[in-house]
Amino acid sequence: MTKTIRTAIAGYGKIGQRRKEVMEEHGGYEVIAVCDIRYPAEGTMLSDGTAAYQTYEKLLELDIDALMVCLPNDVAADVVVAALKRGLHVFCEKPPGREVADIEKVIVAERAAPGLKLKYGFNHRYHDSVIEALDIVQSGKFGKLLNMRGVYGKSAFIPWPRPTATGSDKDDRAQWRTSRAIAGGGILLDQGIHMVDLMLTFAGGPFSDVKSFVSNDFWKQDVEDNAYALMRNDDGVVAFLHSTATQWRHKFNLEIFLENGALQLTGILSGSKSYGEEKLTITPRVDKANGQPSETTESFIFDDSWAREMAEFADCVANDKPVEVGTSGQALDSMKTVYAIYQADARWAEYMNAPA
Repeated sequence: MTKTIRTAIAGYGKIGQRRKEVMEEHGGYEVIAVCDIRYPAEGTMLSDGTAAYQTYEKLLELDIDALMVCLPNDVAADVVVAALKRGLHVFCEKPPGREVADIEKVIVAERAAPGLKLKYGFNHRYHDSVIEALDIVQSGKFGKLLNMRGVYGKSAFIPWPRPTATGSDKDDRAQWRTSRAIAGGGILLDQGIHMVDLMLTFAGGPFSDVKSFVSNDFWKQDVEDNAYALMRNDDGVVAFLHSTATQWRHKFNLEIFLENGALQLTGILSGSKSYGEEKLTITPRVDKANGQPSETTESFIFDDSWAREMAEFADCVANDKPVEVGTSGQALDSMKTVYAIYQADARWAEYMNAPA
């Protein structure tokens, strides 16, 4: 790769800052500007010499090749569309919007700009345990996939402050993660969508039959704190998912059962380090083992997922390669599945369909 990608970051909170750090470590990017509502309208300069503006529109006026979108759900899709129309490659954090129509709108804009690259940040696919497990499933070593069980939970769904021009946390948009009008959904859309994406990846396609219970009974916020889903695809693969904000010890656990063995992914390396050690346990089917076959467990101590993800996007842009992971189509499938879970619970669907 010889091209240096001139990049700007729309939304410079925790995730935007982490992305900048990884891009600079990669070396194929030149981050020339960022935007965030906390910066003055006339712009400013960060200590490292990066220009900082208040609005993404200012970024679109610059001489850049790509835009990194790290903005709240209600505006992310509009910014992606604007960047594509401006002729920019785009990397956007998950989720792709607050509702299915948002990503559908993006796909229309993407099709009108066939030379541009669009990638969504479904970062969990780049973890070592996931990569190795997917290789095993796709190899056919243990036969066909039968079913999956996944739990992804944290101890709370905390209202996430979005700085305002006045700096007031009383602004309705300041606590945006628990506002249905802004976020679209709660723990399932924000965190559980990673597990949804992984289940779709391992299953090799969408789930056509979905049953669910969704609630906000504990934290009583405007969005869900628990979602329980039972899903089946046209090949008969069944997946059970629990996405929760009442898991008092943070947990990531994905069990994958095949005809002749099972895989268990436990823990996920993250910035918080609160999900425990990342491990992959491989259990072969042994008929005479009385349900206690020998297992092998591999531990992973380095999180290279962010670096891999950004290196892949750089390669797609610089060398005109197609995006294969985190495509708009995959993002659409994940959003459709999340909203199928919402709508499968009649009580929650009524709540979701009422004005936010």
